[in-house]
Formats: sequence, structure tokens, C-alpha cells
Amino acid sequence: MTLEKLTRARTALLSAACIAAAACATAPVATKSARDPATDAAVAASAAETTAAARIKADVAWLADDAREGREAGSKGYAAAAQYVAGRFEALGLKAGGENGSWFQQVPLRASRRNLDLSHMSITRKGGESVDLVNLEDYIVSTSPIEKAEISAPVVFVGYGVTDPSTDYDDYAGVDAKGKIVAVFSGGPASMDSEKRAHFASTGNKTQNAAAHGAAGIILLATEESEKRYSWDRIKRFATSVSMTWVGPDGEPEVPAKSMKVGGFMSNEGAAKLFEGAKVSYEELRKTEADPKKKLTAFDLPVNVRMVGGATFQDVMSPNVVGIIEGADPTLKAETVVLSAHLDAVGMDEPKEDDKNADVIKNGALDNAIGVATMIEAARTFKESGVAPPRTIVFLAVTAEEKGLLGADYFAHFPTVAKEGIVANVNLDMPLVLYDFVDVVAFGAERSTLGEMVGDAANSMGLALSPDPMPEQGLFTRSDHYRFVEQGVPSVFLVVGFGNGGDKVFADFLATNYHKPGDDISQPINYDAAAKFADLNYRIAKAVAESSERPRWKEGDFFGDLFGE
Repeated sequence: MTLEKLTRARTALLSAACIAAAACATAPVATKSARDPATDAAVAASAAETTAAARIKADVAWLADDAREGREAGSKGYAAAAQYVAGRFEALGLKAGGENGSWFQQVPLRASRRNLDLSHMSITRKGGESVDLVNLEDYIVSTSPIEKAEISAPVVFVGYGVTDPSTDYDDYAGVDAKGKIVAVFSGGPASMDSEKRAHFASTGNKTQNAAAHGAAGIILLATEESEKRYSWDRIKRFATSVSMTWVGPDGEPEVPAKSMKVGGFMSNEGAAKLFEGAKVSYEELRKTEADPKKKLTAFDLPVNVRMVGGATFQDVMSPNVVGIIEGADPTLKAETVVLSAHLDAVGMDEPKEDDKNADVIKNGALDNAIGVATMIEAARTFKESGVAPPRTIVFLAVTAEEKGLLGADYFAHFPTVAKEGIVANVNLDMPLVLYDFVDVVAFGAERSTLGEMVGDAANSMGLALSPDPMPEQGLFTRSDHYRFVEQGVPSVFLVVGFGNGGDKVFADFLATNYHKPGDDISQPINYDAAAKFADLNYRIAKAVAESSERPRWKEGDFFGDLFGE
């Protein structure tokens, strides 16, 4: 679950992805013969369990075992996990839904790392004074996955860099950004609801909007709010990490704007130097931004900035796993309901010099082996019901969610089923089944008629459907379902709710085990609760598959208007 990343981390700009390039490997061909006997034995053992809770426990234990080394996208551990899921799908009697009759859709990824030796940023003020800024202290420069890029241009401050087509809000109103570097704050206007704000706050959307206005580059500035989540020290730790994007059939990497080759992030110290001599100081600007009653106003800075950056990169492959239950209705079977869960986790930390025995494997038991296991159990329930649903169901275990929702994005762009037939996505990401939950949160449910189906399914199990408990996080835009939303598909992201002590469980998990070695099977996972979560998702998928009408966006919904037909 990418709470720690900006939604468009698929670009090299400011990615918080942290992998070792040497761990990346081309995944094996997804055939039964490619699985080793130990994997087949584990698949058989899980399938032989007699209860849902036991099956889910067996799946999580295998996927989150140390032998999988944290299931980093493109790694051997991830490839083994993908083979296991393919084996589970096959044992259930699903149809292979990948490429060329296989279980896999191979996702071409490009892994890139900043070349810090090339990084440079300098300021030339009016009058000719030139100031070289300090790399990693004042700035971090990022580029697309290319060897070297350079720009030199004047700078204009444009608020959050947001243009909202549904209202009259436009930070670029009256601004000539052509050929300039735009400086923008992280985040978005407080006047927007949390999900809409999260959409516009993504680095990718800011970059796209800047390019649409003719900008040559972009610099991101920290707000008081963003610093609470991403301190400069924390951002700096990722300066040498590896980011990823997917590569299209044309061989070109997917980036928000191909014309924008260079971007940067500035610390408060660096930004203060950038705004020195401007009509508004950086300190004053930050105070204005923090006051929801005040509006940011665009203005030109009396400086020219030169930015140089580059990257080293390599191409790797990592597969999505696709299983299908074909619909029984002669007409509706052409329509598809997608249940998705990300199979990758965040790999391993570097070994500690002062503690060679420290646990460095971030196993990803709850993020997101449990989501994959509950999806598999929902598939089993469909098969054992003995009745094929009217619509087709796709069970999709995706790669590289932790690298910016890449596997889901690739599938949403190039699905292995008819794209126009995809009617809904239900996404399962990090259900914290550490307690007996009494409610669920379906992010985005109110935006489409899916909400009614989710509510009915929850009510049928005595579960409450609760509103977003963390609206400030904008979680609707931060998991794999959002890549389907961007293709116009009504989607929901389902997690367990905050009732019955869930709020404390969630806070404790984020503080102690999220994206850390502690997210392993030693946690007090409630597998009966996991079975209940799997049953709920089965009921939701069944309701969508049996509905007489395909789900539709609610009239006037922002995302429906933006992405829907």
C-alpha cells in the first residue's frame, strides 16, 4: 500500500522506491513446468486445508516466508511468489488469463537510479551573481530514465501547480510558463475534498499540467503538512534509491510528460535561497500556504536556474498473474469484473554494519500477502459454488504496486481481456486483519453504484459500511484500483474499518511494522477475520457479476466526469 509514495511514483521524479538493481531479474515463463517441486508441494498443501482460515494462513505463510526475500518487483523472490499464485489458480480450476495461454502477463519495467555525480543546480540572480547550491542539502535533481538532461531557465512560482477543469480554480491563470521552470508547493488547495485534492497533489499530475502550460522543468517545495510525513532527511535517504516505470510496446518508458526531462525537490534552506530577492520571501509564502483562508498568488522570481541530472538504468521483467472464471451468460460474459491485489512487497534493507544478524527482510505479510490470499479464497468460493456467474471474473495479482502502481497501470492500459468489457474493479490492499472487524471502508464507494452493492454485501454479513476515517490521506488515489479509475472504470478499494479498536490497530501497525521487517507472520493475524474479509469480497464480486446493469459513475462525480465516458 503506497502510503509513503506519491501516486505517480512511476516516474523517476522523487521516487521513494528502494530496491537494489542487482536483485532485478527476468521472471521465468509462467508455465506449470517452470514451478519447482517444492512450490507445487506448497500449493497442494494449501489447497488440502479444510477451512478458509487455514488456507489463507498457509498462503500467507508461504508468500511472506523469508525465502521470498520481501517479494521485490523483478526479483527472484517475487517470481517464485508469482509461480505459487499461478499454481493456486490452476489448482482451483481457473482459466489461465495471461499472455499466450499462460498465467502471466509480463510487465516490462525500467529501473533507474540517479547519477549523483551529474547532479547540479545553480541560481543566477539579476545582476549576474551566480550561486551553486549544495547537492542533497539544498536540492535533489531527478530526470526521466535517461543518461543526462539539462535545462537553464527563469523560474515562476505557481502555487500548487493545479488546474481544476471542474471549477474555476487555476494556479496558472494569467501565468506565462512557456520555457520556464515552475516552482510549486506539494499538496493541493484545502478547499478541495481529500480525494480530489490527492489526485491533483500527485507529482505526475503536477508535471503533466506544467508541461501542458509549456514549462521546461518543475521544482517541488515542501509545505508544513508535507514535512510531517516526508522530512528532508527522509527524502534524502532515497536519493540513491532505484525508481521504476513500465515500458510500452513502443519501447518508450511511461512518464507523466515526455517533454519534461528534469525536475527537482528543494529543502527549506535551498528554497529560501531560490526566493531570495523575490517580492515574497519563502518563509512568508509558507505561512500563506498554511492558512486555509489565504490564496497563493503566482509571480515570477528574479532568478535563472540551471539544473543538470541523469540516471543509470536497466530493463527488467516482472509478471502480473491472471486467472479467470468465465461468465455463463451469453451476452454478459463479455463484461469483466476485476478483483485485484498486489503481490509485491518492498524487499530487503541493506545489511547493518553494526548488527550483521539484524532482520532485514520486509516480508509483507499484511502488505499484501493477506490481500492476495483472501482474493484466492474468494476465487475458491466462486468455483466451489458450482455456479458460474453471468459476467466474467478476473483475479489479478499485480506486480510493482510499491513502485507506483505499475503492474495495475500496465494491465489497465493493456489488459489481457477486452478493455471495453471491464466494468468494475474491487481492490484488496493491506486489510489489517489483526482483530475481529465489525465494519469496512470502501474508498470510492460513494462515487459509483458499486457503493450500493458493497453496502448490501456488508449488511448481509452484519458489517457496517463506514466513511473514510482518514480523509486527509486521500487514500482513494493511492492503491491499484486508481489505475482502473484513470481508465474510466468504477472502482473501490476495500479495507477493514476502525470499529472495535481498529483505529489503534492501524496506528500501531503504521508506527511499528509498515514496510518494515516486523510485517511478518509473527504478528497476531486473525485468520478467521481474514476468511470473513474473503467472504465479503466474494459477495461483492458476485453482486457485480449478477447485476442487470454494469456499474456506473454517479452523476456529477469528479472522477467519473474526468475519466469516464
